[in-house]
Amino acid sequence: MSNTLASINIAFIGAGSMAEAVIRGLIDKGGVQGERIFVANRSNAARLQELQQTYGIRYTQDEAAKEQAIRQADVVVIAFKPKDAAEGVRLLRGLLNERQLLVSVIAGLSIETISGLLENPRMPVVRTMPNTSSTIGLGATGISFSAAVNAEQRQIATDMFRSTGIVSIVDEPLLDTVTGLSGSGPAYIYFMMEAMIEGGVQGGLNREEARRLTVQTVLGAARMVETTGEEPAELRRKVTSPNGTTQAALELMAGRGFSETVTQAVLRSAERASEIGAAISDSVTSQNK
Repeated sequence: MSNTLASINIAFIGAGSMAEAVIRGLIDKGGVQGERIFVANRSNAARLQELQQTYGIRYTQDEAAKEQAIRQADVVVIAFKPKDAAEGVRLLRGLLNERQLLVSVIAGLSIETISGLLENPRMPVVRTMPNTSSTIGLGATGISFSAAVNAEQRQIATDMFRSTGIVSIVDEPLLDTVTGLSGSGPAYIYFMMEAMIEGGVQGGLNREEARRLTVQTVLGAARMVETTGEEPAELRRKVTSPNGTTQAALELMAGRGFSETVTQAVLRSAERASEIGAAISDSVTSQNK
């Protein structure tokens, strides 16, 4: 992590699981002290107290003090729910300045929409798409930058999310594809794991043993791809003996459209992300009329 990251003040607006994942990464791997992190949410004081006790972050219930903390932050992370996006960003209009960096982890909320809500196209904005594995430091995050984000701010944002896993910097339109691939991706793997466990149970294993074997198999397969650097297709060929057990299974899956179904699932998720983003944008536009 850069020394710059450890020396800045960061304010989180929203205190959900994704905000906590980034906070944990910043403290555990980013070298950020808890007292440099301020967290605010709408009304759940118990949640803020929990985060303070766990990570040593700062919070306040006083509105004037809350606004002051946001004004003084070098980075402001908006992490509230998409349905609260328009109202939440509008409330920041008078609190942010162009020397700060605004980071969004709100699904579907475009940089253009954020800039419009702030009525400030010169505000440096970073849009991100993390996934749930960020909560254990194994996340995959897509990141896009507005034109106003400078080189130092780009590094800060990249380092923030590297503290939760890997980062992929992409043009903003490709964030929908990132959503379809890695954003929704954990659910695809869980879905397959469910089916593998069920296959083991139907074959006579008890559920706990089927689960244990499935988890280790998925962990091992992912680590093989990572460690060897080989393509998944090549590793698949290496474990598929002609007329063997694996080939029999793969032929059944191929015959039932497994590969095409997964590919189309990624694309459908990306398409849905685009639809959600368009709906948010249309809602904001209609509210501004």
